[in-house]
Amino acid sequence: MATKVYIVYYSMYGHVEKLAQEIKKGAASVEGVEAKLWQVPETLSEEILAKMGGPAKGDAPIITPNDLSEADGFIFGFPTRFGMMAAQFKAFLDATGGLWRTQQLAGKPAGLFYSTGSQGGGQETTALTAITQLVHHGMIFVPIGYTFGAGMFEMEKIKGGSPYGAGTYAGDGSRQPTELELEQAFHQGKYIATITKKLKGSA
Repeated sequence: MATKVYIVYYSMYGHVEKLAQEIKKGAASVEGVEAKLWQVPETLSEEILAKMGGPAKGDAPIITPNDLSEADGFIFGFPTRFGMMAAQFKAFLDATGGLWRTQQLAGKPAGLFYSTGSQGGGQETTALTAITQLVHHGMIFVPIGYTFGAGMFEMEKIKGGSPYGAGTYAGDGSRQPTELELEQAFHQGKYIATITKKLKGSA
């Protein structure tokens, strides 16, 4: 039976979505792993989104809390809002009370990825504050540490991400994930999928 890894994300301007797509490729590159992209529900109206200049949403299906119970592992992604996850993703997690009550996600591995507007905009705090959500569900946080190797020490070019997980900088919105940031995202998907497969195999 395949190991199921769900990449669940919220993306307003497409930066997180691009990372999610690379993470899926990385996860799917592990033999025996079935990787699937999911979006959390939008909480803003079409009118408000249009005024904010957000592009059309991607093709990934909208996830419900009960869908989470089917996966063996997760990689959650979101943009930052004042150093924490966007409200849309928090609203989705707030709806997982039924899963928390029965601890259906306990023992399952989960990683995090994110997008911020600037270098001081929350590349670490966004992930750090999100860990509390995993803790209450009894999930196992899987950081990438420095397993990405030399790419973690890039000093000549601006690069998002940290030992907590893959990341990118959106700037004013025009900056897109760089090749190195996408490579780190691919690595994260492959790394967490490998760990998820090992944990499932030892269960």
